[in-house]
Amino acid sequence: MMIRPAELRAIREGTIDLAFRRWDRPRVVVGTKMRTMVGIVEVTSVSEVDVDTLTEEDARRAGSASLAALVDALAFKADKPAWRVGVRYGGADPRAALRDAVPTREEVATIVARLERLDRASSYGAWTRETLDLVDRFPERRAPDLAAQVGRETAAFKTDVRKLKELGLTESLAIGYRLSPRGEAVVDKLRGRKRKRPPRPVGTDLPRAIGAPATRALRAAGLTSLESLGAVTEAELLAMHGVGPIALARLREALDDAGLGYRAE
Repeated sequence: MMIRPAELRAIREGTIDLAFRRWDRPRVVVGTKMRTMVGIVEVTSVSEVDVDTLTEEDARRAGSASLAALVDALAFKADKPAWRVGVRYGGADPRAALRDAVPTREEVATIVARLERLDRASSYGAWTRETLDLVDRFPERRAPDLAAQVGRETAAFKTDVRKLKELGLTESLAIGYRLSPRGEAVVDKLRGRKRKRPPRPVGTDLPRAIGAPATRALRAAGLTSLESLGAVTEAELLAMHGVGPIALARLREALDDAGLGYRAE
């Protein structure tokens, strides 16, 4: 179930608690927990609805500008049933805390055993250590480039990286990945020695929602965190090739959330 970034923020803030969709059949059930850019969004109800019975209150709770706007949005795929989906914010993504939790020796042994099970279950063969090592050696490298280095299809490679993310070992970035502190500890254990790495980035990561072109433009300008944006004005950012209005809006939202801002004009 796709939810736009602005709606996700409103769900987190509690100003949206409904969504309306046109589906052949429900794609979520009560209790479904979706990991999103703002954290966990939980489905609280799912029921078929007659569009003619919708009210202005429904529109307000769904974040629509008006009942007419909501009805217009549901006019697309009108041959499919309309569904009313209750949603609520379920808290931060637990993987975020897990990534920063450096494992004990016993936990490392448990993680390694899990990695071995993933290897045995894969038609590709042993991939976990290979993938962790790639991400470790080439942080912020595009998934297609990493996959090509080991002769794998990008889609399958990305699916496997997500499995490592579920274990708290990797972090997804606007471009590519990097190991989490937990992942670094596990890789060092697997190698039998600590790998020398560049210092971890300081500050709050740029939001993934700004897209790769904007991320590359900001990195080229030395702007690698939300905090670093305090050195530039919004107008200066907009003048950068690759930074468009949508990326600028996502950055503004992220800055507001973090209590940060641009340099004054």
